[in-house]
Amino acid sequence: MNETEVRTLLGRAADEAGRPAVTTDAVYTKASHIRWRRRAVVSGAALAVVAAGLAIVPGTVGQESGEASVAAPTELTGGSGQAKKLAKLLPPEVGKIEQVSWAVLLKQADAKHAEGRHVGPLDGEYAVRRDGGVGYLHIRIMTHEYIDAKTGGKGMPSDLCGPDGGRIDCVREQLPDGRVLTIWREDATARPGRVSPSTSPGGVSPTVSPVATGYPTWGPELVGRLTLPDGRILAVRDSSGFQGKNKLGPLLKTTPLGREQLRDLMLRPELLPKR
Repeated sequence: MNETEVRTLLGRAADEAGRPAVTTDAVYTKASHIRWRRRAVVSGAALAVVAAGLAIVPGTVGQESGEASVAAPTELTGGSGQAKKLAKLLPPEVGKIEQVSWAVLLKQADAKHAEGRHVGPLDGEYAVRRDGGVGYLHIRIMTHEYIDAKTGGKGMPSDLCGPDGGRIDCVREQLPDGRVLTIWREDATARPGRVSPSTSPGGVSPTVSPVATGYPTWGPELVGRLTLPDGRILAVRDSSGFQGKNKLGPLLKTTPLGREQLRDLMLRPELLPKR
């Protein structure tokens, strides 16, 4: 039955029953309004879903072109508080201090598992940025257990400047309170796991390319050891930087700290554990 026939039947029924309260035109008009409202609701819901999807998944726009947004990288070790504390102990002209991890830089260790057991409040590695170059400060408290493991139970020599040490420009200072401060200089070298050329096992000739050995070439540096009355040692490495894979920048022209500045730092109580 088509629309014309439906209108004819409704008209006849109306004539027999009297004028209806709702005309056929009103019925069709109302039905049209209902259909329009339903379409509007569906369209609005669809737009809301699309908008919600864009809000929940930032960075989806442009993914096909490789321009998806990424979160800002976190710090290497998350130790900005320690770097600020160390910076307060140093002259402002030393440079910008940033805590880093040699395990991450040199051994590609996972940053979450790179931090070792720290004894002193400022133990760790720090990059020093100055005049376009990057040097490093390495601070650590050597415990009795560490010293025994390092020396095979023999302990450190009582005089690190002794004739068998081979250290350059070595100065030993006996302090009034029983502590002993020793500072010496080391030249550039490429050695595996280098803490200092004189203590690295085996060793590699400084003339060997770090690319060939896989080890970085370290620039000149100063090394300090403060022997405490209880036998523990505060060790500080004051390095002009390294060249090789994952370097953070060129070598500094000098070590981050001069000899007197290194001495002043090593005598600061802030570097020692409270007990």
